[in-house]
Amino acid sequence: MNGTTRPVVLSLALVVLASGCVTRHPAPSPTGATPPGSSVATAPRPSPAAAAEAARAYERGRALVARGEMMAATVALRDALRLRPDLAEARASLGLALYAMGDLDAAVDELRGLLRVRPDLAEARLTLAAALVARQDWPAARAELETALAAQPELLQAGYTLGVVRYAQGDLAGAIDAYRRVLAREPRAADARYNLALVLKLARREAEATPEFLAAAEAGLPRAQYFAGAAYATGAGVERDLVAAITWWMRAAEQGVAQADEGLAQLRQTASGRTRRPPAERQAAEQAFGEYRARLWKDYPGLAREGDEPLGAALLRQGRGGEAVAVLIREAAALSEPAQRLLETLYDQGIDGQLPAHDARIFAYLKSAAAEGRSRSRP
Repeated sequence: MNGTTRPVVLSLALVVLASGCVTRHPAPSPTGATPPGSSVATAPRPSPAAAAEAARAYERGRALVARGEMMAATVALRDALRLRPDLAEARASLGLALYAMGDLDAAVDELRGLLRVRPDLAEARLTLAAALVARQDWPAARAELETALAAQPELLQAGYTLGVVRYAQGDLAGAIDAYRRVLAREPRAADARYNLALVLKLARREAEATPEFLAAAEAGLPRAQYFAGAAYATGAGVERDLVAAITWWMRAAEQGVAQADEGLAQLRQTASGRTRRPPAERQAAEQAFGEYRARLWKDYPGLAREGDEPLGAALLRQGRGGEAVAVLIREAAALSEPAQRLLETLYDQGIDGQLPAHDARIFAYLKSAAAEGRSRSRP
């Protein structure tokens, strides 16, 4: 899964760090650094005053972590551990801060030392797994995640990331199983459903992948909407339906998915007769765009239509300029020449009280249309 299909490793604790943006071999910890975990269980009981000062340093460190000030947080948390080496919560927070800074080796050392004496700390184990994932140490990450899930099967994030890890190890069946376990506990986990669909597609199990793409698309994931459109465009795991393909690609394109724009552009080329596709395919594409435009009206049942005007024009008559622009762009992208001409007029002239000239949304659309040869270029 590279490029468009590789699953995304979500944050296990606080932040996600790309493996290329972290320090694989950081400099030695500053002078005064706490030995990782070695003194957690053997430290003498501190005096009441030291315990109170350690608690204050720990709370200060936690607050700094919450604000994203990780360097300052490590200073405060090391102060807490100097006073109370057995303060497990401070060591877990220190591991998290080091991970967030990209000091992966130090984070792993701190957290492994802590978990040797406090294996019950689930959050610390998840942070350790996150650091191991960032180091691309897949076997070690898998071991930590499976340990966490054996103790607490309800840890959905651990199950999700186990799917990512097993995919990275080339274990497609294991990744599918991990994502399905997550979804069995939380059917609304759209990211897990999307990743499940991607792995099923890689395994060439299109009939299983497409329903998962559709469910994730309905949940609003732009990339899933692109794949849902592609499935309908090609009939992969579902009956071919160009209107549905256009609908999903439009939604994905509006959220910045470049491949959806490309799919729509290719379909427009076919509908316009600019490809060597058979005449039947040209007619099918042209009819699909027309049906898509007609269906847009169903979202506005109380809106009267005058002649063959586009939906956006009817919205303009009601003084709904901002809404009209988005609809006109959809209609023009679906090969409505009246919508295209109206957008060009609106860009040049605007409408008093509704829309200023040179609207940025219209400009962006006209620029892309000009690149396809469907509009003249604008300065």
